[in-house]
Amino acid sequence: MSLFESVRMALASLSANKLRSFLTMLGVIIGVASVVGLVSIGQGASRSVTEQIASLGSDLITISPGRWQRGVPGAPAPTRGSVQILTLQHMLELRDAHLPGVRSVSAEMSGNLTVAWERESTSTSVVGTTPEYVEQLNWEVAQGRFLLPEEVEGVARVAVLGDVAAEDLFGDSGASPIGATIRIRDVPFTVVGVMTPRTQGFFSMGDRVLVPITTAQKRLFGRNTVGSIQVSSLGTEWTPLAEQALTNFMVQTLNSEEEFVLTSQQEILETVAQTTGTLTLLLAGITGISLLVGGIGIMNIMLVSVTERTREIGVRKALGAKSRHVLTQFLVESVTLSGLGGVVGVLVGAGAGWYLARAGQWALAVEPLTVGLALGFAVAVGLFFGVYPAFRAARLDPIEALRYE
Repeated sequence: MSLFESVRMALASLSANKLRSFLTMLGVIIGVASVVGLVSIGQGASRSVTEQIASLGSDLITISPGRWQRGVPGAPAPTRGSVQILTLQHMLELRDAHLPGVRSVSAEMSGNLTVAWERESTSTSVVGTTPEYVEQLNWEVAQGRFLLPEEVEGVARVAVLGDVAAEDLFGDSGASPIGATIRIRDVPFTVVGVMTPRTQGFFSMGDRVLVPITTAQKRLFGRNTVGSIQVSSLGTEWTPLAEQALTNFMVQTLNSEEEFVLTSQQEILETVAQTTGTLTLLLAGITGISLLVGGIGIMNIMLVSVTERTREIGVRKALGAKSRHVLTQFLVESVTLSGLGGVVGVLVGAGAGWYLARAGQWALAVEPLTVGLALGFAVAVGLFFGVYPAFRAARLDPIEALRYE
């Protein structure tokens, strides 16, 4: 008997009991749909986060106050120190050092403050920074201009608004923000620019108000330290060299291997990819258990089918069918059940994933590898759980089978 003939007979047998066949496949359908849906959403979310982080500049390195534990086996993760030791002077020295692999250097400090214009006010993030900031983050100006070097040196009271902050303050009035005077902590600032819409991870950067870092230090926050120093390398291939040069420079400058930590966007990307990959595999493993439950259901139904078709098996053997023919027929029926369930499950999982991703505004990535593995596992489940019923049918004695009532 050819494989094609075995498949034809298997489909005929399954179509004779449509409801039972569907209920048997249901476990496989649910299992495959769960795996495909969750893995696709997980891969899509990972890709989305990776793209958003990369859009901020994959060549970006951040120097933050904290304990330096890089390269120490078994050392705990870096933690922010209680003493803020990074200053604007450190940023200026880094910039003037022209370290190998380094393209640009900026500094940043921030805090939540009340920003007001006429009768409108909002509590938002005020960021003190330098002109290199937007170039490093690939953030463009929509109206006006960004901060100038002379405004940082001159402690100028100028501000650039994110798109959300501009909408909160000026949206209802319809007035142009450019040239308007806003008040931050009751200190007047002239708006010189508005930024384009931008996100950082899952959060909008549009609610930020950007001012010269010297102005933020002296007029808003009252301290001469900075929250972090941002360094852009010449490219991702230059990042390791730049990191090593920055580490050596900071150790020499501070005379200590403590109280600062370097974090590159590449490290963040690798951590995100590893974390989301692990979570996706964990979810796929948990939902894959339902495939095993579906396999047990297939085995039970195939055992019932062997009992119901005992006389049929006896007649076939009496007419010359060999045990391997009977074995093949029942194995093909089992694999056909699980295979059809896998195909339906892929369609259901992809559809459900698309709907959930659209409703939650997530990314969806249905990879061919995911579909192939899900279908392959479904077929393997059918083959594994169909072996025992198939062997049981093949071992039936034709005389005893013909006597079966």
